Amino acid sequence: MKGRPVKRSLTLRGHRTSVSLEDEFWKAFREIAAKRGVTVNALATEVDEARGTQAGLASAIRVFVLRHYQDRGGGDG
Repeated sequence: MKGRPVKRSLTLRGHRTSVSLEDEFWKAFREIAAKRGVTVNALATEVDEARGTQAGLASAIRVFVLRHYQDRGGGDG
């Protein structure tokens, strides 16, 4: 595992923002988006809208990815 987060740009509702996540989280987030048939930007917008004001976007994406795989029994589905 590579420990350093990687910063990437996203567009949420027409506005550019940067998010820093570890490679493993970026890979998982892209896989989830692909399985849903949506873009990474669209999925990030969904996460952003659901996160509220208590968490930053990067943290919200990490929790989203974690919950996605927990809900599917380890990532098999």
